[in-house]
Amino acid sequence: MKTPNEPHFDNGAPFSSGGLIIRQQEPKNLEAPFVPIESYLTPTELFYIRSHFSTPDLDQASYQLRIEGAVKHPYSLSYDDLRSMPSEKRIATLECAGNGRVFLVPQVQGAQWELGAVSTAEWTGVPLRALLERAGLEGDACEIVLEGADRGTPKEEPRPPEPISYAWSLPRAKAIAPEVLIAYAMNGRELPRDHGFPVRAIVPGHYGMASVKWLTRIMAVRQPFHGYWLTSDYAYWDSMDGRPVRRALGEMQLKSEIARPRVYQALPADRIYTVSGAAWAGETDVIEIEVSTDGGQTWADAEFLDPVRRHAWRRWKFDWLTPKKPGQYTLLSRAKDGGGRVQPREHDQNYGVYVINHSLPIEVFVVDSAGQ
Repeated sequence: MKTPNEPHFDNGAPFSSGGLIIRQQEPKNLEAPFVPIESYLTPTELFYIRSHFSTPDLDQASYQLRIEGAVKHPYSLSYDDLRSMPSEKRIATLECAGNGRVFLVPQVQGAQWELGAVSTAEWTGVPLRALLERAGLEGDACEIVLEGADRGTPKEEPRPPEPISYAWSLPRAKAIAPEVLIAYAMNGRELPRDHGFPVRAIVPGHYGMASVKWLTRIMAVRQPFHGYWLTSDYAYWDSMDGRPVRRALGEMQLKSEIARPRVYQALPADRIYTVSGAAWAGETDVIEIEVSTDGGQTWADAEFLDPVRRHAWRRWKFDWLTPKKPGQYTLLSRAKDGGGRVQPREHDQNYGVYVINHSLPIEVFVVDSAGQ
């Protein structure tokens, strides 16, 4: 039974036919099995799925992407037009801003993601800035709005008066950054339907809601875009001149997670056990990783398995000689980035049900190895 100070883990959640953990049937929200991370790139069939409305059924032959708004030469592209342009590849980690929500105590509303609303893939597409340059982006355009074909009425209050399309806005500086892609391929193959077929945005370094799927419209605007998702949903409390203000979420925050062992797993006493996981950040590099096996009282360096790559996770491992004394132990990991920031110990309440980037406790049981 769940106690007031103990997070709930839905380890009995059903799995989809592809091996993903079902968090919501409709719209489709499926979690990647984070235990273990066997490969640097997440296999496409195991990449987490986050949807706000029902998956739209788009036809490749009739698909059109409109680029309009504060541009000199608005135009439309077909799927073949986009694929005929010079392409680039990016390896990027995407994370849902609510990943780890099950660790919040008391339990909060929203999909009860555990650890696996995060995955890494190689994306192929055309840089967004190339499309904006072709359109002649006006000098006073301050944001770029990305709009998808998925449409409906949000369940969360305050609800808009009529159905809306999913849309997200990027600051101009981020939109024209070289890493942002308008992608049509994932891990070397065309996008699956649940991952945005035929075309989606990939915004490395920002939480997943910025990487709009089923993209049909790119609109440059001269005033900040205050759409539903940036104000009523994916927003947090900040301070301006001593007064609280709401701002849209953006850059992913420094984070690490333990993938192995699982929560409440039994481990033999006095044995070497390899603890493993991954660490990532938004616009900085993860340069250090530490592990604690005593609830944060002491820390030891872990070993990275992957080199530094901006916008992508680094897997790591730590060989732990389990205690001789059986009992319950709390494992934690914490990362440090190139700017000197350290992963926090507690959740920042200003983020509400989002940005769960504090060190997440993995409780394990060390048992008498003689009985193994």
